Amino acid sequence: AGALKKGAMKRRTSVTFHRPKTLIRAREPAYPRQSAPSKERLDAFSVIKYPLTTESAMKKIEDNNTLVFIVDVRCTKKQIK
Repeated sequence: AGALKKGAMKRRTSVTFHRPKTLIRAREPAYPRQSAPSKERLDAFSVIKYPLTTESAMKKIEDNNTLVFIVDVRCTKKQIK
C-alpha cells in the first residue's frame, strides 16, 4: 500500500564525517550596518603639526643639523617619513 521503500545506504569509505558544501549566497542587507560614514583618515597635511622650538631642539638643529617636529599621535613612522 503506502509503505516507504528503504533504499540502499551509500557505503562510507572514511571514518571522519565531512559536512557537505552547500550554496553560499551573497549578502543582501535590509539596511546599512554603519549609520554614519567613517571619519576622515590622516592626510599628508595633518601628519606634521608644528616645529618644536625648545632649547634642546635648537641645540639639535645646530649640532646635528636635524629639525624637530611635533606630529599627530595617530601617525605611524612610515607616515611621518
